[in-house]
Amino acid sequence: MALSTQEIVNKLWNLCNVLRDDGITYHQYLNELTFILFLKMAEETDYNDKLPQGYRWADLKQKEGIELSTFYRQLLLKLGTESTGSIQKIYNNAQTSIQEPANLRKIIKHIDELDWFEAKDEGLGEMYEGLLEKNASEKKSGAGQYFTPRPLINVMVRLMDPKVGERLNDPACGTYGFMIAAHHYILKHNDLYKLSEAQNNHLQNEQYSGCELVGDTHRLAMMNSFLHGMGGNIALGDSLSSYGESIKNMDLVLANPPFGTKKGGDRPTRTDLVYPTSNKQLNFLQGIYRSLHTRGDARAAVVLPDNVLFEDGDGQNVRKDLMEKCNLHTILRLPTGIFYAAGVKTNVLFFERGTTDKANTKNVWFYDMRTNMPNFGKRTPFTESYFTDFEKAYTAKDRNKIKDERFSCITRETITKKNDSLDLGLIADDSITKAEDVGEPIDIANQALTELTSITKELNALIKALN
Repeated sequence: MALSTQEIVNKLWNLCNVLRDDGITYHQYLNELTFILFLKMAEETDYNDKLPQGYRWADLKQKEGIELSTFYRQLLLKLGTESTGSIQKIYNNAQTSIQEPANLRKIIKHIDELDWFEAKDEGLGEMYEGLLEKNASEKKSGAGQYFTPRPLINVMVRLMDPKVGERLNDPACGTYGFMIAAHHYILKHNDLYKLSEAQNNHLQNEQYSGCELVGDTHRLAMMNSFLHGMGGNIALGDSLSSYGESIKNMDLVLANPPFGTKKGGDRPTRTDLVYPTSNKQLNFLQGIYRSLHTRGDARAAVVLPDNVLFEDGDGQNVRKDLMEKCNLHTILRLPTGIFYAAGVKTNVLFFERGTTDKANTKNVWFYDMRTNMPNFGKRTPFTESYFTDFEKAYTAKDRNKIKDERFSCITRETITKKNDSLDLGLIADDSITKAEDVGEPIDIANQALTELTSITKELNALIKALN
């Protein structure tokens, strides 16, 4: 019986329980699974000839016991040092955490027995993304910080409308979710058979790029990209270092830079930022709008926490610089609790780089998807349907005609008067307004006293009657 992608994901994920005795974390397991899965996928997708002879799936599955453990360690070393391209990046510094040969054997056996025909049909990339999502939702794995909710990614991609021939980038790409969603979008909206050889070549090799700082996450991004049939232009590095200065001439940037501050409050080592600061998000934001070309129609959608909207000093300077160089046309105030880092308040900034560096923002439209919204979590899943009204407002030919209390326009002059704060556009909170209707504290106290006095009277009368 053929298994659906989701069933394969669940089976592979449940194998992790086999390894619990080896003291392996979810995150280590996902890495381990990636090493083993890649060999199986290479066999399934005719990629085997890119692997060195004697170090392929068929060779691995024949081994048993101590010999299997020794061979597996050799294989990881060999592929990490003597191969090239994507393979080398996936196996770079690969280490195994599996001590027990019987456990390793069990994983190999399970993977070999799965029916891959159906999964290939639905897309091996989908299966892998399912695993990444599982890992992110496991609180214990700590991987949530690298994972942007899929509904949010899809909406951002749709509104940014990536085109064939454009250059896309994510400077903090995690497991490559934005670029993969953009790739899905392009495949869905274009007839690939009509593309010229040059266009096809661009789509394969130059359309998408990313940068990821954490080695293990970079490995997962490379595997994700490989299984989706995309070129692996994913740098292992820090876009706030001098490497970031080379990210230029982009048509579209989609990103969710990591939350939190730089360790030890260090400033970035790249030298092209006008306002280098210890606030990582402000540095990423500057890097992003600097990476967009000035020929017109270069654009970005970036997830950023609330502090970017109101922080003084460098924060104010960066917001001013952004609104000078770009048309910051829309800010979406996102609901709380949709990220695995609970309670983080976030927003999406949508902006377009100007052809000049002066006075590009005239008005900012705010959409409040935060106030009076459900508490999202296991019970109330966050789905794309919640974005319907926002998308309608965003894409309207004339935004002034949209009748939606959550959608408001604030002029650049008003923002200037508020010290360039963008912490605006939130509607009245029902729970607060209800509290305001209650009245003055002295009146409430008097009312309560009157009621208590009358209750006391009635109780006394009752006691008298009962006696």
